[in-house]
Amino acid sequence: MGGVTSSLAAKLAFFPPDPPSYELVKDQSSGKMWIANVSIKENVDVLKLCTKRGNEIVAVYVRNPAASLTLLYSHGNAADLGQLYELFIELSLHLRVNLMGYDYSGYGHSTGKPSEQNTYADIEAAYKCLQEMYGAKEEDIILYGQSVGSGPTLDLASRLNRLRAVILHSPILSGLRVMYPVKKTYWFDIYKNIDKIALVNCPVLVIHGTADDVVDCCHGKQLWELCKEKYEPLWLTGGNHCNLELFPAYIKHLKKFISAIEKAPVHRNMSGQGENHSRPPSKSTDNESKSRISMNCREKFRKSTEKKDNSRSSSSDEREKSRLSVESNENFLSNADKREKFRPSTDRRDKFRPSTDNREKSRPSTDKREISRSSTDKKEKSRSSTDERVKSRNSMDLSVKTGSSIEQPEKPRKSFDRFGDMVKSVALCNIDCFKRTG
Repeated sequence: MGGVTSSLAAKLAFFPPDPPSYELVKDQSSGKMWIANVSIKENVDVLKLCTKRGNEIVAVYVRNPAASLTLLYSHGNAADLGQLYELFIELSLHLRVNLMGYDYSGYGHSTGKPSEQNTYADIEAAYKCLQEMYGAKEEDIILYGQSVGSGPTLDLASRLNRLRAVILHSPILSGLRVMYPVKKTYWFDIYKNIDKIALVNCPVLVIHGTADDVVDCCHGKQLWELCKEKYEPLWLTGGNHCNLELFPAYIKHLKKFISAIEKAPVHRNMSGQGENHSRPPSKSTDNESKSRISMNCREKFRKSTEKKDNSRSSSSDEREKSRLSVESNENFLSNADKREKFRPSTDRRDKFRPSTDNREKSRPSTDKREISRSSTDKKEKSRSSTDERVKSRNSMDLSVKTGSSIEQPEKPRKSFDRFGDMVKSVALCNIDCFKRTG
């Protein structure tokens, strides 16, 4: 079943030019090959490489003496080396990179048939050639994938930890997603880039045309969102699937990206977008940043120490205040005990007179006493008018007067007592109001 679906996917995904757009010429004496009908250049090598799946693929290597980086280019599904030869020359010259391009199995003059697994073996053979024949290091290699070429590009990039960078040109999320907007990845899908992009640990540049009618621009945008190390993308307004190289912004943005990659330290993951990549931090800047961090740490430590000291001093003050309060209470209690000792006959005197507290409660103010006295005088006047009617009873009047003179001190006292009861009732009310309810 897997072979059937793979064959069906191959028929839908791969359209090699037929016949090939180029012819190979080989010098019998030297064994050197070149592509016919194009200008022969000394800095261009044409090679045949063997893959681990038994196929022989054609590759082109363009050397630039000023280059420090090497670009490994995987083309789209309907092109071959003959159509891309001049583009490779121009990219190597303007970007100042060494460049290797190759034909997939079944493309151009490469043997075998095109398939997903064959393309994975093809790019591995080209990568191995760069390392073994040209001495390129992994950290000096940039993988470039166009359209279907994004499949083998991301597959290899997901397995390399020290790769310098990746460029995705009109990439696809997966083979099936080009035809149908499926939400999940199925087992029979091919080039599952959507699942592999998160495994890439180097800067990724995405280029896509907004008017692409073959692979919608949303593929490139979603892949860019899923990148770990995002570089400023290039969305070419009006660009379609096969003409992005004609836009001036295309080569300009590629130059900017390559320049940023060259300036960035090796083995250092770049973060941020756009200008942040073209201006990597220098060593002195790193030292200054470390110094600032160290100073900030010391400042934070000093502040925290001061806070601890303040909290300790405040807690000490509180404990001292508490101790003084306890001592004050103890002194007060001892003084109270002493006072109690020097009061031998207080209880006896209290039996014959109201207590000091009661007298204080019955004397709320001088004004109130005056009011009660005036009311007593009024009562005396009323009583005197009553006495006029019994003038004949002088002895009784005298006794009444005597009795009234005796009761006069008691009447204001009873009035004070009633006022004291009122005060007590009000005080209880106020206390109840402050009690918690419920």
